Amino acid sequence: MFIDLFLGLKRAGLPVSLREYLTLMQAMDKSVAAYDVTNFYYLSRSALVKDERYLDRFDRVFGEVFKGLERPDGVEPIEATIPEDWLRKMIEEQLTDAEKAEIEALGGFDALLETLRQRLAEQETRHQGGSKWIGTGGTSPFGAHGYNPEGVRIGGESRHRRAVKVWDKRAFRNYDDSVEIGVRNIKMALRRLRRFARDGAAVELDLDDTIRSTADNGGMLDIKMTPERHNAVKVLLFFDVGGSMDDHVRVCEELFSATRTEFKHLEYFYFHNCLYESVWRDNRRRFDERISTDEVMRTYGPDYKVIFVGDASMSPYEIVYPGGSVEHWNEEPGKIWMERVLNNYGRAVWLNPQPPAWWDRMPSIKLIRELMEGRMYPLTLRGLDDAMRELT
Repeated sequence: MFIDLFLGLKRAGLPVSLREYLTLMQAMDKSVAAYDVTNFYYLSRSALVKDERYLDRFDRVFGEVFKGLERPDGVEPIEATIPEDWLRKMIEEQLTDAEKAEIEALGGFDALLETLRQRLAEQETRHQGGSKWIGTGGTSPFGAHGYNPEGVRIGGESRHRRAVKVWDKRAFRNYDDSVEIGVRNIKMALRRLRRFARDGAAVELDLDDTIRSTADNGGMLDIKMTPERHNAVKVLLFFDVGGSMDDHVRVCEELFSATRTEFKHLEYFYFHNCLYESVWRDNRRRFDERISTDEVMRTYGPDYKVIFVGDASMSPYEIVYPGGSVEHWNEEPGKIWMERVLNNYGRAVWLNPQPPAWWDRMPSIKLIRELMEGRMYPLTLRGLDDAMRELT
């Protein structure tokens, strides 16, 4: 199984070497991560991945290789308790007074947690459907993919969005810039935005000037060099990430890969749903390492061209009201921050992966289109081509 992980990483294009694999095996021989798949995950990632750009691909390969891994015979399961204080705190912060009152009417949060403890103690096998055990489907208050107005979702993806608290880690994944574009024409569309200039060290042979100078020098070879041609266009790329954008990860990764290839002066940032007072570069640390939107505008001059990528699908309150953000309390509406960025940068477009037929049905998309003064384009070949024409 360990060699399967190593070979899987090689097939996925990760630069892992035999020396790194042997280091992992030495650590396993010393029982650094014995009988614990989580510890082994962190150990193998530390030993085999030397560049954070490959973390996402490592996660995908690791998930495929160790999917369905069972506990070895004779090894006792690890006891784990539910952090009740954490659940309580999150409930108090995220539920409205009306929702809290509904929970109390149904027995209260204490009763919900106590019942969950009993279910965890009594249940011995996986369960599907029904109204009591922890499992998938059914109407039990505990589990995933079922329905109950008062419940704790344990794993899985939300369907009815009625759980008291999602018992799952919500993590946004960085777009992988190594994903090669699926359709070459998308790169060709991006090239409409390129403007070449020669800068840097003289590293390319200037054949015409060499011939001319050699002739002027009586036939004595006089080699002339010239700086390499670079794309002089400067681009600021803002990606909406998480939530409904999870449905469009593939096309966004392809676009990200293409822009990294085509533009030398490219800066990228992430946001969620609507632009607010801060953005971030790493989704794993989006709460700890934020960058002020004001700082972005001060750092990158008005000669940059701005591309927003997002489905613009959200509650209209997230755009027009203070505190509308679903992740934090924003002192100023997202609309204000969008206007500031658009006033600072004269050339800006919004690429939307949602089909244009949906745009008039979503109030939030209509609001963003108005803010962009109609410069919203579908994330298609034709849309990209039109957007690049607008930016030039």
